[in-house]
Amino acid sequence: MALSYDSKLGELMDNPDYKAIFDKHIPGLSSNPMVAMGKKLAIKYLLKQPQAKGLGFTQETVDAIIAECNELG
Repeated sequence: MALSYDSKLGELMDNPDYKAIFDKHIPGLSSNPMVAMGKKLAIKYLLKQPQAKGLGFTQETVDAIIAECNELG
Protein backbone atom coordinates (compact mmCIF):
# COMPACT_ATOMS: atom_id res chain seq x y z
CA MET A 1 0.00 0.00 0.00
CA ALA A 2 1.49 3.31 -1.05
CA LEU A 3 1.11 6.01 1.54
CA SER A 4 -0.27 9.40 0.64
CA TYR A 5 -1.89 12.39 2.28
CA ASP A 6 -5.18 10.50 2.02
CA SER A 7 -3.87 7.70 4.26
CA LYS A 8 -5.44 7.57 7.70
CA LEU A 9 -3.19 7.92 10.70
CA GLY A 10 -4.66 4.84 12.39
CA GLU A 11 -3.84 2.62 9.41
CA LEU A 12 -0.25 3.79 9.56
CA MET A 13 0.10 3.43 13.32
CA ASP A 14 -1.17 -0.16 13.07
CA ASN A 15 1.88 -1.08 10.97
CA PRO A 16 4.93 -1.52 13.28
CA ASP A 17 7.39 -0.48 10.56
CA TYR A 18 5.50 2.72 9.76
CA LYS A 19 4.99 3.44 13.44
CA ALA A 20 8.76 3.24 14.00
CA ILE A 21 9.36 5.67 11.14
CA PHE A 22 6.85 8.14 12.60
CA ASP A 23 8.55 7.89 16.00
CA LYS A 24 11.96 8.35 14.40
CA HIS A 25 10.88 11.64 12.82
CA ILE A 26 8.55 12.75 15.63
CA PRO A 27 9.76 11.11 18.85
CA GLY A 28 6.94 9.91 21.06
CA LEU A 29 4.21 10.53 18.50
CA SER A 30 2.76 7.03 18.66
CA SER A 31 2.35 7.18 22.44
CA ASN A 32 0.84 10.68 22.48
CA PRO A 33 -2.83 10.63 23.61
CA MET A 34 -3.74 13.11 20.85
CA VAL A 35 -2.86 10.48 18.25
CA ALA A 36 -5.67 8.24 19.47
CA MET A 37 -8.15 11.01 18.72
CA GLY A 38 -6.82 11.45 15.18
CA LYS A 39 -6.52 7.82 14.10
CA LYS A 40 -9.60 7.96 11.85
CA LEU A 41 -8.43 11.13 10.11
CA ALA A 42 -6.45 11.48 6.90
CA ILE A 43 -2.97 12.94 7.14
CA LYS A 44 -3.97 15.89 4.93
CA TYR A 45 -6.63 16.84 7.46
CA LEU A 46 -4.30 16.45 10.43
CA LEU A 47 -1.74 18.77 8.86
CA LYS A 48 -4.31 21.57 8.95
CA GLN A 49 -4.74 21.28 12.72
CA PRO A 50 -2.77 23.75 14.86
CA GLN A 51 -2.13 21.06 17.49
CA ALA A 52 -0.30 18.94 14.90
CA LYS A 53 2.36 21.56 14.30
CA GLY A 54 3.00 21.73 18.03
CA LEU A 55 3.74 18.01 17.99
CA GLY A 56 6.18 18.39 15.11
CA PHE A 57 3.68 17.07 12.56
CA THR A 58 4.61 19.50 9.77
CA GLN A 59 4.47 19.34 5.98
CA GLU A 60 8.22 18.76 5.73
CA THR A 61 8.25 16.04 8.36
CA VAL A 62 5.26 14.27 6.86
CA ASP A 63 6.85 14.40 3.40
CA ALA A 64 9.93 12.66 4.80
CA ILE A 65 7.83 10.09 6.66
CA ILE A 66 5.72 9.24 3.60
CA ALA A 67 8.80 8.91 1.40
CA GLU A 68 10.55 6.63 3.88
CA CYS A 69 7.46 4.47 4.42
CA ASN A 70 6.93 4.12 0.68
CA GLU A 71 10.54 2.96 0.27
CA LEU A 72 9.65 -0.06 2.41
CA GLY A 73 7.31 -1.20 -0.33
